[in-house]
Amino acid sequence: MSGHSKWSSIKHKKGIADAKRGKIFTKLIREITVAARMGGGDPSGNPRLRAAIAAAKAENMPKENIERAIKKGTGELEGASYEEASYEGYGPGGVAVLVDCLTDNRNRTVAEVKHLFERHGGSLGEPGCVAWLFEKKGLIVIEKDKVDEEKLLDLALEAGAEDVKEGDSEFEVITEPGDFETVKRAIEDADIPYSVAEISMIPKNTVKLDGKKAQQMLSLMQALEDNDDVSHVYANFDIPDEVMEALS
Repeated sequence: MSGHSKWSSIKHKKGIADAKRGKIFTKLIREITVAARMGGGDPSGNPRLRAAIAAAKAENMPKENIERAIKKGTGELEGASYEEASYEGYGPGGVAVLVDCLTDNRNRTVAEVKHLFERHGGSLGEPGCVAWLFEKKGLIVIEKDKVDEEKLLDLALEAGAEDVKEGDSEFEVITEPGDFETVKRAIEDADIPYSVAEISMIPKNTVKLDGKKAQQMLSLMQALEDNDDVSHVYANFDIPDEVMEALS
C-alpha cells in the first residue's frame, strides 16, 4: 500500500480533532456549495453533491448547515463565490504533489500554497509537471481486522472493482470513478466498515522516503491540509506504516 493511502486513513482518523478546529466543516461547506453550483441542488442527479453530503454527514454536520450550503450554491442564498484551482509541485525527495483548492481569491491561494511548499522543503511547479503521474480512481480503504480477505475480494470484484490491494494493515479497493458508488454500496450492504471512501488521484509509481525527508513530507502534507482553501492533497510518497504512525 502506498504511503499516500495510509495518509488518507490517518487523516480521516484525525477528523474529530480537525472538526473541533472548524477546518473540516469549512472545507465541506465549500465543496457542497461548489458541487451544487456546478451540478444543481438535487443530490440524486448530482454525484459530486451526493458524495459531499455523505462526507458532511459522516462528520456530523448539522442538516441546516448542509441545506444552507446547497442554497448558496444554487443562488437561493447569498454567499462567497468559490472557484476550483489546482496546483502541482514537488515535495522532499522529489515526491510529486497535487493540490486541489476551492478559493474566492486565486492570488492569495497560490501565494500561500507556494509558501507552504518552500517552507517544508518542496517547490511549486508548472501546470502539468506531475499530473501525468496520477490516475483518477475510486478508493476504499478497509482495515484488515474488519473483514475476511476472501469475502472482500469476491464481493468487491463481483461489484465491479478493478483491483484489491493488500497492505500491512489495510486493504485498498480500487475502482474506476464510474463504478465507485456501486462498489461502495455493495461494501456497505455487506456491513463492512471502511476508513476511507473517496474519488482519489492514485499514483502510478511511488517514491520511498524515510528519516528527515519523510518527516518533512508529512509536515508538508499536514500544512497543506490545514489551509482552508485546500480541499484535497495527493502525493506519490511511500513511507513505511510504522514510520507514518510515529511521525503523524
